[in-house]
Amino acid sequence: MKNFTLSIATVLALSTFAVASEDIPAVGSKSGFYIGGAYSLVNSEMSIHENYESGGNDYDYYDSYEVDTNAYMLQAGYQFNQYIAIEGRYWNAMDSEKNSYSRYTNGEFDYSNDYSDGDWSAWGIYVKPMYPVTETFSVYALLGYGNVSIKDEWSDDKSLLDENVFQWGIGASYSITENTSFFIDYVRLCKDEGDTYVDGIYTYDLDVTIDTVNIGLSYKF
Repeated sequence: MKNFTLSIATVLALSTFAVASEDIPAVGSKSGFYIGGAYSLVNSEMSIHENYESGGNDYDYYDSYEVDTNAYMLQAGYQFNQYIAIEGRYWNAMDSEKNSYSRYTNGEFDYSNDYSDGDWSAWGIYVKPMYPVTETFSVYALLGYGNVSIKDEWSDDKSLLDENVFQWGIGASYSITENTSFFIDYVRLCKDEGDTYVDGIYTYDLDVTIDTVNIGLSYKF
């Protein structure tokens, strides 16, 4: 989670830079539609209790995983004024190969038998309250509802996770020109506990946390 801690610190540090800049065109308070895109670093943490029966015996395994995934994010929204907007976002993984999992099986470190390939997608719709710190710099929050889906490596037609959940985030936006802004933010896409996933003789109880840091540009019409 160090990358996420550093990225949140970057959001806060931008405020100092923005206050010191006075010669960049003002963001303005006009309403209008905007679109944008970003590179996203996604951190997924998963705890799994696996149970299955074989040869008349019950077997239990307790696993935990952590993986960082590269992704892209697309956004579209409508800004009503300098204090409020409505925004939609869509994320999808960019990694074409399996990610390296840090896995613990029954408390022991293990790289074998990867559970999922990290192929995932997410979307969300948010209310976006904003506060203009200066004419060129603003901070904001994201409060909304969305979906997160993680594919099962061993099945083409099943998802390891497919949940509609509450999502939230914080971020900062800095005006490059009157219509173009740079932004960086943190969004918690999923904090889901107690889900049960059944695949044949296997039953999995899942606890999943998915966070993302997004760095990108937006353009306001």
